[in-house]
This record gives sequence, C-alpha cells and structure tokens, in this order.
Amino acid sequence: MAITVKLPTQLRAAAGGAAQAQGAGATVGEVLESVYAEYGELRERIAGDDGELRRFVNVYLKGEDIRFLDGLQTPVADGDEVTILPAVAGG
Repeated sequence: MAITVKLPTQLRAAAGGAAQAQGAGATVGEVLESVYAEYGELRERIAGDDGELRRFVNVYLKGEDIRFLDGLQTPVADGDEVTILPAVAGG
C-alpha cells in the first residue's frame, strides 16, 4: 500500500529536504516506521524512545487527528494521506 506522508517545513531537513515521503503499512504507526527506515532522523524529531509520538507532534489521517481515532493503530488504506504537524508556540 502506498501512503503519502506530508512533512512540514520544519521537518524537511531531517528528510533530505523532501516535502513528502511514501510509506507503507496497515496502520499509521507502520507507515511512520517505514518512513523512519528511509529517514532515520525523523524518528528522533517525531517519536520518543518508547516509539510513541512526542507530545507536541500532531498527526492527521485524511484531515482527522489520529488521537481521536485509534492513535498509531489507526488503519490506513492505499492512497491515504498522513500529515505530520508539530505544534508551534510563540508570542
């Protein structure tokens, strides 16, 4: 299954400048693991040592926040789009 993972500007350096990556898997977590296999530095920026998403990282599947679905266990289908958005704070 081909899943598109969209990367925001602040994560692109960790992915060789790519604005998106192609992942594979049956769940969001598996898709992210396949992207980490290609771009190892992304894991450090997105996930903690336990493999869970960092608190400030938001992940969306087709526009829906996966925290309100099944988290990393949320199923994906061929052609789906996952978007990663780190929270931004300032003032």
